[in-house]
Amino acid sequence: MGYFINSIQTLFVGLLRIWTIPIVLMLSLSTGFTTYYGLSHFITSWIALIITIAIQSIIVISSLEIAGIHWRANRMRYFSVVCSLAVAVSASISFSYFKFYEISQQDNIHINRLNLIRTDVKSYVDRVLVIKGEVLKQQRADLEKATLDVQQAYFGTHAQIVEGYKKQVGEGPFWKHYNQIYLEKKEQQAKFDHDFSELDKDIQKLQVSINALDVATNIESAYAAMLENFQNVQLKINLLSGNIGQSLPEAPLLMTYKQFIADVQPSFAMWSDSNFSLFAFVCAAMADFFTVLLSYRLEFTAPGPLTAKEEDLVFECLRQFTEFRINKNDELEMSIEKSEMERAKRYNDWSRMFAVGLLLSRGFLRKIDDKTVEFAPNLYPLIAEKMGDKINRLKAESNIARQANDA
Repeated sequence: MGYFINSIQTLFVGLLRIWTIPIVLMLSLSTGFTTYYGLSHFITSWIALIITIAIQSIIVISSLEIAGIHWRANRMRYFSVVCSLAVAVSASISFSYFKFYEISQQDNIHINRLNLIRTDVKSYVDRVLVIKGEVLKQQRADLEKATLDVQQAYFGTHAQIVEGYKKQVGEGPFWKHYNQIYLEKKEQQAKFDHDFSELDKDIQKLQVSINALDVATNIESAYAAMLENFQNVQLKINLLSGNIGQSLPEAPLLMTYKQFIADVQPSFAMWSDSNFSLFAFVCAAMADFFTVLLSYRLEFTAPGPLTAKEEDLVFECLRQFTEFRINKNDELEMSIEKSEMERAKRYNDWSRMFAVGLLLSRGFLRKIDDKTVEFAPNLYPLIAEKMGDKINRLKAESNIARQANDA
């Protein structure tokens, strides 16, 4: 049962390592798309595509190399790979940020544009309403004065009546003159009340249509209705401007429908403190982090298997090394230098060094420094298999020798 469970676990781990490859490819494609999207807004598309492919390739290759490099073994190579990875990841995150920013801030962008329209319209309408209040106040004052003039003309107490006609009550010439002025003021007041009432209705329709933009299913028709209502309000205000004899505030220039629904254009202003989106940055960084992490883990699978002859050669050559220990990484570490006795005997270690070079190039060994290497996880099963075969051969030879002695 234990052997069966171990076999299942080994199969599962192997499948996970195989499944890592398509995951890395899919992650590279997804981060490549977001990187290309942001990069293509600044340079030509085909150049952006080439740079994107280079960036994603450097991320995967550098992650694979870092997993197999110990900084003490080759410091210059290690730091060059780390710097390459850092530059590639920074470029990928920077340009991917624009796409994630657009996705995460889409609702906020819509709300900001809607609030901009509301602010412009409100500012315009408020200035008109202030002038409207002043005009109505002046009209009421003029009507009250005309009413008082009519009353004084009727009773003969008006200041403009000469002394001989004062105190004469009735509808005389003075009364007719001021009554005509009164009727004109009253008619003008009624007209202003009617016009401003119509303007108030149009303003109310405009405000309702602006609020509808936030919940409308058909944004295009809702925006067209809002613009139509705004134009009606603007026309009424222009007509009132001629009637009251004074200029009214200039109407704001509202954005078009295409501008209202346009996608956000990437710019470096998105990195400013006021516009920075932590969520978009985390999403962009997370995609590249998983790409680096899984690419790093892929190093545990050798880039190419060994043939049966190569396996025998490697096993026999590794047996010639004598200094082994378990290092801090819990891996089997061995010294590849000659021992003092081997130096004294002028031992030729070309064959076993060839085996070390072969295993390093295939990913079965990792170089720690100039003197030591460690086993990669995929080398243990190979050695275990060869040791098992050797033990079985020794047992078979021992059984044959025992049977011969018995005979």
